[in-house]
Amino acid sequence: MQIFGLDIGGSGIKGAPVDLDRGDLAQERFKVLTPQPATPDGVADGVKQVIDHFGWTGPVGLTFPGVVTDGSHIRTAANVDKSWIDTDARALFSERLGGLPATVVNDADAAGVAEMHFGAGKDRRGTVILLTFGTGIGSALFVDGVLVPNTELGHLELHGHDAEKRASSKAKDDADLTWEHWANRVQKYLAHVEMLFSPDLFIIGGGVSRKSAKFLHFIEGIKAEVLPAQLQNNAGIVGAAMRAVTEH
Repeated sequence: MQIFGLDIGGSGIKGAPVDLDRGDLAQERFKVLTPQPATPDGVADGVKQVIDHFGWTGPVGLTFPGVVTDGSHIRTAANVDKSWIDTDARALFSERLGGLPATVVNDADAAGVAEMHFGAGKDRRGTVILLTFGTGIGSALFVDGVLVPNTELGHLELHGHDAEKRASSKAKDDADLTWEHWANRVQKYLAHVEMLFSPDLFIIGGGVSRKSAKFLHFIEGIKAEVLPAQLQNNAGIVGAAMRAVTEH
């Protein structure tokens, strides 16, 4: 079975049809840059570009980098334009896509659902936290396989700063940090989250997951197991498609 998944990030909008039997992309993904400023209209235009590239005409699952309630309404917009707040994203995307059924989910929650079903969290019980390191830090919290949605742990305060301002992949690039220096920041962040939630497993996702050999060995002193995401940066696309199936 195939359905379309699309992942909206602070820097890029990428998507592809997803084979939900395998939990993998059915075709090579297509990506456009996120417009700056990332307004609802601008992002919707980018989404349409990606969908049109494939000539897709069925239901679409989309991720969003912020809190999404009832599969539609945007409550926060840390790394996109603030005009997103209170937007009915499902209605916006469906209208822009000519009436195609649209489902919207928090980006990290989507990645987490995919990793728990097909990836590093498969068959894992207890408390599992997936963290996506990209433009910001997204989080997905699972207890015995059940998602606690919209946790936004990237906005915990760490040494007087929003954690994602110190430990995101963007923070690494902006400060031109070595992998070891950045891993030290990530370690402090993981220790803080571990103190609050005592997870059994951390899954490290986002674009950096495909480079885990460069930094994971620098992270020490964390009691929980720490694993890279197996679906890497495609997890959000797969999870978005999974959510679309449950709704349509």
